[in-house]
Amino acid sequence: MTPLEKINSLKMPFAELMGVTFTEADRGRVVARITVRPDLCTLHHTIHGGAIMALADSVGAAATVINLPEDAKGTTTLESKTNFIGGVREGAVVVATATPVHRGRRTQVWQIRLETEDGKLVAIITQTQMVL
Repeated sequence: MTPLEKINSLKMPFAELMGVTFTEADRGRVVARITVRPDLCTLHHTIHGGAIMALADSVGAAATVINLPEDAKGTTTLESKTNFIGGVREGAVVVATATPVHRGRRTQVWQIRLETEDGKLVAIITQTQMVL
């Protein structure tokens, strides 16, 4: 099973609810995307910060899962820090790309960049996942 097939076989109900689609995955990079729907927005048809954070959390968790040590039972988010850079309007696509900062036996740290399809930076998230 490829890393992308493994991620797509996971049951991630909240990510599914948000419409997250994983498009690329290997041990050093995971990419997913969502289309900004009205129910993911705040005022003025702009993506809600919580939707940005939830997308990043889903991608960071998926990246950790495909990098878990053999004896691990799973992962959980230990910490997540979000720098919001720019907004995204309803109807646009947001692309999330996770790359590793640290992949240890007890924790993994990922940086997740969120951008629009045309490359406009939306947010940078640094996330620590605990290996269970």
